[in-house]
Amino acid sequence: MTAARPATRPVTGARFHGTTWGALFVLAASVLWGTTGTAATFAPGVSPLAIGAVAMGFGGVLQAAIAVRPMMDFRASLRKQWRTVALGALAVAAYPLAFYSSMHLAGVAVGTVVSIGSAPLASAVIERVVDKRPFTGRWVAGAVLGVSGAALLCVADAGHPEGAASGSTEWSTPAGIALGLLAGLTYALYSWAAHRLINTGVPSRAVMGAVFGIGGLLLMPVLAATGAPLLASWQNLAVGAYMALVPMFAGYVLFGWGLARVRASTATTLSLSETVVAAVLAVLVVGERLPALGWAGAAMIAGSLIILTLPARRPGPVPTMDETQPA
Repeated sequence: MTAARPATRPVTGARFHGTTWGALFVLAASVLWGTTGTAATFAPGVSPLAIGAVAMGFGGVLQAAIAVRPMMDFRASLRKQWRTVALGALAVAAYPLAFYSSMHLAGVAVGTVVSIGSAPLASAVIERVVDKRPFTGRWVAGAVLGVSGAALLCVADAGHPEGAASGSTEWSTPAGIALGLLAGLTYALYSWAAHRLINTGVPSRAVMGAVFGIGGLLLMPVLAATGAPLLASWQNLAVGAYMALVPMFAGYVLFGWGLARVRASTATTLSLSETVVAAVLAVLVVGERLPALGWAGAAMIAGSLIILTLPARRPGPVPTMDETQPA
């Protein structure tokens, strides 16, 4: 009796359903993150260190609060990989301090563009060196287009420093750019650490709760030392509450879901959309100027997002599990 011909199924949208949703989660998180620089301008009397500490500090603690059960369930796995957890937590604590200081010194648009624009390259290098993962042609195309667009945004805005802090000096913008590069590196590091932990089978809620919870606790001394102005007015307090609850808490819940479905280098590249949101809000709300060159950069970033989010189609059938069984 002749064995039945093994069943095959064509590649459908379902095969890429997970990565598509992952990309959409990261994009949604990036839109929320893009509002942080503009929101911070509504509390001018609060230092960038206090803004970063309250945003990521309380946001991280809330991440841990909703993930107590999965963290307890997977505590053995998290303890076994404590070095990765610690690296991610340290990067979480350093990122907001560098990021908000960068925006304070160089302006909302430039600070955001440098911080987020440098992250995809840092993330890809980390994956290449540590995980030995090659650069894919699709990622290279999307990253080159996106980072080039981010560079155009930065160059276009550099000649219009009115978005920087009042009383800024000639070293403010270079210092802000340097801090932006540090922010990009730490963003790449905690994204890589979280993705690596998720890949070992630990749920994204447990990973985000552990990494961001510890990082949030590390920021509490900074908040205690710098956070008094947050209580000086209801407006300052509202800004702090918004930053902690919406872009940081809700945004990183979405980001964790995304990291469970896409590579860290893809996630950081997709988050270039944050630069567009930040630049547009800086123009419409803060009053910063964005010339035609900057809008061209925003269009390039949009093009990179299209390249990275559209599901790829692979030719040929994909075998089902039945094909691996003996006839």
